[in-house]
Amino acid sequence: MAVSLNHKIILFVFIPGLFAISSPPLGLTEDIVSLQSTVHNQFMEELKWLQEESVVSTASRREQKVSDTAAAVFVITQEDIRRSVANSIPEVLRMAPGVHVARIDANKWAITMRGFTNRYADKLLVLIDGRTVYSPLFSGTYWDVQDTLLEDIERIEVIRGPGGTLWGANAVNGIINIITKSAKDTQGGLFTGSAGSEERGMGGLRYGSKLGDNAYFRIYSKYANHDDFVLESGDSANDSWEAARAGFRVDWDYSIKDALTFQGDIYTGDESEMNKYYPDADIYASGGNMRTNWRHKFSDTSEMALQVYYDRTNRTTSSIDEERDTFDIDFQHNLRLTDWNEFIWGVGYRYTYNDTEDDDGLLLDPLNRADNVSSMFLQDEFSFFGNTVKVTIGTKFEHNDYTGFEIQPSLRALWSFTEMQTIWAAVSRAVRTPSRFESDIVIDHSPYYYFTGNEDLEAVNLLAYEIGYRIHFTKKLSLDTALFYNFYDDIIHDVNDETFKNVFNTKTYGVETTVNWTVTDPWRLVAGYTYFDVDSTNYNVTKEQQSDPHSLFNIRSLLNLPYNVELDAALFYVDSFTSLDRNISDYIRFDVRLGWRVTNNLDVSLTGTNLFDDKHLEYKDGSLEPTEIERAIYAKLTWKF
Repeated sequence: MAVSLNHKIILFVFIPGLFAISSPPLGLTEDIVSLQSTVHNQFMEELKWLQEESVVSTASRREQKVSDTAAAVFVITQEDIRRSVANSIPEVLRMAPGVHVARIDANKWAITMRGFTNRYADKLLVLIDGRTVYSPLFSGTYWDVQDTLLEDIERIEVIRGPGGTLWGANAVNGIINIITKSAKDTQGGLFTGSAGSEERGMGGLRYGSKLGDNAYFRIYSKYANHDDFVLESGDSANDSWEAARAGFRVDWDYSIKDALTFQGDIYTGDESEMNKYYPDADIYASGGNMRTNWRHKFSDTSEMALQVYYDRTNRTTSSIDEERDTFDIDFQHNLRLTDWNEFIWGVGYRYTYNDTEDDDGLLLDPLNRADNVSSMFLQDEFSFFGNTVKVTIGTKFEHNDYTGFEIQPSLRALWSFTEMQTIWAAVSRAVRTPSRFESDIVIDHSPYYYFTGNEDLEAVNLLAYEIGYRIHFTKKLSLDTALFYNFYDDIIHDVNDETFKNVFNTKTYGVETTVNWTVTDPWRLVAGYTYFDVDSTNYNVTKEQQSDPHSLFNIRSLLNLPYNVELDAALFYVDSFTSLDRNISDYIRFDVRLGWRVTNNLDVSLTGTNLFDDKHLEYKDGSLEPTEIERAIYAKLTWKF
């Protein structure tokens, strides 16, 4: 007898009442009791599964279940990463709904969500273990240097929508937080290596062990060498690149109430590009970081975390050479005041200093600059009616050297009206502060051309309205959808090719939906669809917003076959859009992975990407020749020892 979950709930609730009304025949009574017992067991199994679902920490700066989060959240797990064809963090992000990943050439990506696709994605905050990797120079992220061993990533939390209340300026359209595993979970040795038609050679080595009874460490190194892509003519794009990095992590539980993490990385890389204005341009990037995190538990209802990190970057390009040092300190205190009230507050300070050079008429004035950002946030969550209704209010107070004092409040509400269904809504304000480029750039090619930045720019303001719905039809089938309507004020744009100004406003809206279905125990499907549009008649807005496709769709299939063989496939559809003066045709990308777990410690796989098309264009950047992404095949081996 097939019984849907809703029917199970109804039967479980109402069948006991049948006995109070009448006494059915003995046979029917036994059937009802048996059915009630079956429904009860299945229902409790599903509730137990819900209690064990994935947790996220970025949306509220504390761990909570996805179903308890009043935000549009998607979690990419380590298993998702292992069974994907991705060999870099940007490529991993393709599987997240609402995230537009457009590869510009072999070593550059334009990644964003909810509009404003751009090489530097100036409204997207990117974190690695809570450390900000968003660059103040262009208000964006250099994706080519954001890397680690993919096998060491525990999960990637993708928060669509503003997060300025907790994370401050530039967490406007979303947050991506890449969370790596504890050193305790990466003990022993690991070697991974791959080679193929486009990825000429990639390799990684990691080793972890204990340091005493309560301390663990790991060290790792990684190298990658990537081939050129091609221009539309079929000629080489001369955009090959190579990169190397190494790092360590130590986790030490030095008392019952205290835990320390020490972590650091160094990297270097050489990249080529087909630049329109600087032929045979090369990019050299290097840097390193050190992070310390101390977590202390005062009691069962009170705990704190203190994080300090230092980051050093050096980037030499065809247009600007920059060295930057960043020091950041962040403190937060979680306090459960009552069973129905949890309060979080924190303070932070960031100091960043950069040194640039004049490069043939293009410079930043002043050449060297130090900037300070100080902040404080407050957030209070109230629970009502047995934790079925939660209301969260909070705000961020932040002061920066470009626009002064900024306030970023939010109000969020969540209602779990059944054990399997949740609805949430939010209204938030977030800001994007001007970048150093927009404030201080000077391009002097007099008498033909002169362009200067504007130090009087205001912050870009966002007022966002969101509503979401989640339902678990069964433990094997779930749906998660979110709708948003965003109002942007004071968007920064160049005016008459003379300077930057806060020149226009716009509205955007859309819907994002994810379906997760375990068809059978060996076979799982995950599908996502995003619709996005702009409500504006302003020509400049339309021109810029057309860098975003109206529709994004992806579906992934993960199938376990006999003899430990895995057959995984992914299909991505990206709608057509306009990038600058170039129409980007819609395209379908199809990837396949055939893997074999030879033993518990040895995996081999053969992967093909973009199999439906020998090459296609995903994005056009203004300074680069349009570059097409080629079909690729590679083999990979992972050995744990």
